[in-house]
This record gives sequence, C-alpha cells and structure tokens, in this order.
Amino acid sequence: MIEIKNLHKTFGRSKVLNGVDLTIQDGETIVIVGRSGCGKSVLLKHIVGLLIPDEGYVKVEGKIINQLGEKELYEIRKRFGFLFQGAALFDSMTVEENVALPIVESNKAFDIIELNKLVAEKLELVGLPGIQKLKPSELSGGMKKRVGLARALITNPDYILYDEPTTGLDPIMSDSIDNLIKDLSQKLKVTAIVVTHDMFSVKNVADKVAMMHEGKIYFTGKPDELLSSKDQTIYDFIKRTETL
Repeated sequence: MIEIKNLHKTFGRSKVLNGVDLTIQDGETIVIVGRSGCGKSVLLKHIVGLLIPDEGYVKVEGKIINQLGEKELYEIRKRFGFLFQGAALFDSMTVEENVALPIVESNKAFDIIELNKLVAEKLELVGLPGIQKLKPSELSGGMKKRVGLARALITNPDYILYDEPTTGLDPIMSDSIDNLIKDLSQKLKVTAIVVTHDMFSVKNVADKVAMMHEGKIYFTGKPDELLSSKDQTIYDFIKRTETL
C-alpha cells in the first residue's frame, strides 16, 4: 500500500503541493487528473523519491520514502516501473538496449542470453515482437510509448507509474495504450498510478480516480462519480478537457 500524507512542495515562490493526502491500495489502478501545472507529475516524483517533500511524507509498505538511506531507496525503487511522458528512449541505442538498460545499470553480472530472452518477452507483452534491433527514430509515437513500457516492466515491478501515457497520440493509439495498461494490470496484478488529463483514459482504465486542485486532492472516488458530479469545480474541469 502507498500512503501519501500532508505532502507539501514549493519551488521558489510557487506552491505546487499544498497538503496532498491519498491512499493507494495494492493491485488497484488509480488515475490522477487535474489541470496542467497542478502538481500531478511532481506527486509521481515524490512517490519514487526523485523529489523530497518540504513537509509530510510518502510511505510505501510501511517505509517512509524521504527517511530512507541511499541503499534502501535504491532497493525500493527497483520495485517501481516508470513510463515517462515522452517515453525517454535513448536515440543512440537500439530498442533492445533501451529495454535492457535498468538491468544493465543495476546488475553488472547479468547473463546476456537470459537478458535478451527477457527483453523479447517484455516486447511481446506490449505487442511489439521482433523489433529489438530497431532504433527509436524508426518507431512511431505509439511504438515508442510501448517500448518505454517494456523497459518499465523489465524488472518485474510491483508498481507502475504512468506519466501522461496517451499525450501526443491519436485517438486510436490512445485507446490501444489504455487497453494495454488495463490488460497489464489484470495479467501482472500490479498497482498502477496513471497521471493524465485524458478523460477517456479515466473511463477506460481507472478503478479509482483522484482529482487534484490547488495543490490538494479535491476528489477521490469511482470514475462514474467524477464524471456525473455536479460540483462546479469538477464540472468546469471536465468541460475544459473536452474542448482541448
């Protein structure tokens, strides 16, 4: 279980997180929504210890992230997979090298045959078999997202964090990524945290949805409860996303 309690973060004069409280249960898929700049991605970075809060804490399975030493933090990060907004692939590397990178960087004694087999397995899982030798420049936007996801899966994580997984994709490819997130959550029994502004993703993948507003969690509940809410702040946000 992930517990986020009274989380605050300020950058310069900008108060980004202003007392975030949120509990994420094991095995659930939670989608976090909110206007651009409301702190969604900053919250993700706190969960894996990439940022340290000014106040409050993130607790993962009973361990407070910002109180861990470097070695303990490194170990707990191995249990997380992170799909970055732009996929964050290295252009100079092949698909195979990109996907294998987390294991190569963390385990110098890896078996190359076993690693190649594992890479092939993860690419198959995301629907991209046989593309190991291609370079990122040869891939479409949707394929890059899938390769980034294969890399996030290579360590067999318990938690997968998705930062705007459908941004920049056409509706058909967005649906494909949504279906992949949903299928992986069901097959692998992982906890998934999806940051997005895409209300179709909320409908398609979420067990629970949390809406951020003014640096706090403004709403938590089922997707249908959010989409049918008469609250003016929620209504305005949904209407705004529909016009984007």
